[in-house]
Amino acid sequence: MPNWLHSGATEPVARLVRDNRVESIHHGVLAVVDAQGKKVASAGDPKVAVYPRSTLKPLQTLAVLNTGVELTDLEVALTSASHSGSKAHQDAVCEFLLNYQLSPGLLQCPADWPLDREEHLAMMARGDEKNQLAMNCSGKHTGFLAACQHKGWELDTYLSPVHPLQRAIITTVEEYSGEAPSQVSIDGCGAPLLGLSILGLAKAMARLVSEDSAHSRRIVESIGKNAWAIAGQGHANTVVIERLGGIAKIGAEGLVVIAVPSGFAVAVKILDGSMRATTPVALDALRSVGAIDEVVAQTLIAQTSEQVFGGESLLGGLEVTLD
Repeated sequence: MPNWLHSGATEPVARLVRDNRVESIHHGVLAVVDAQGKKVASAGDPKVAVYPRSTLKPLQTLAVLNTGVELTDLEVALTSASHSGSKAHQDAVCEFLLNYQLSPGLLQCPADWPLDREEHLAMMARGDEKNQLAMNCSGKHTGFLAACQHKGWELDTYLSPVHPLQRAIITTVEEYSGEAPSQVSIDGCGAPLLGLSILGLAKAMARLVSEDSAHSRRIVESIGKNAWAIAGQGHANTVVIERLGGIAKIGAEGLVVIAVPSGFAVAVKILDGSMRATTPVALDALRSVGAIDEVVAQTLIAQTSEQVFGGESLLGGLEVTLD
């Protein structure tokens, strides 16, 4: 069983600079693996365990497809998504439910507002209340329900760790990561949450994007066709998928996985839970091993890195500090 995350297992991976002075430093741990799951780069101790949060969604989608349920490409993407809760996302999830004769009332994720401020305000202006459809995991929960409907499994208990679907998800995670979960907890959306090492998480994503199986290919292709559904226009995951293909998936508390079509994959955990360093660090790690083109990497890092302003003057920004 891997050791759990601790400060001594991490190292500085990024810093925020204002007027040529370091204002903040982000410590983290990461692992980069090739298509065969061999570690080719790391920072900190990649064998420490973390809660992977929503980075596990593509593996949960794989378990859903393994039930035999037939989903459209958009539905596959929504099942894998941490969407922004826009009206377009809510409408798509609602249609997803209706396609399988399911009611929004069956969703057991918490009610929420859209992540983007403008969408939040627009929803309030329409007189709408926060709801389960707007919650960023509503697509995943709908995928869970569709699989249970297809198999004839109980719908009311679909989040129970002993439910057949959740047992199938655990089996899938174990198979693809090569390790048994070190801890089982509950995610923010109410679904079972499985502790994994950063290295195991990277290996799982590398296998998912590189193996020649119908369901794995379907997940990658569906996400590529519907990158907007995974997060939202302008969001880091969507931007990376549109440019690189493959899979990009954030997880709450400073996590991201990026797996490119060649099979290389990186998993990153930022110690303090901040999200702002995750994608730039992951992209630079992939660049460092030649998994993505230098110019493309630098463009994407610039697109996804926070800038620092003094009034309206640009004074600095986030800098990746990997060796």
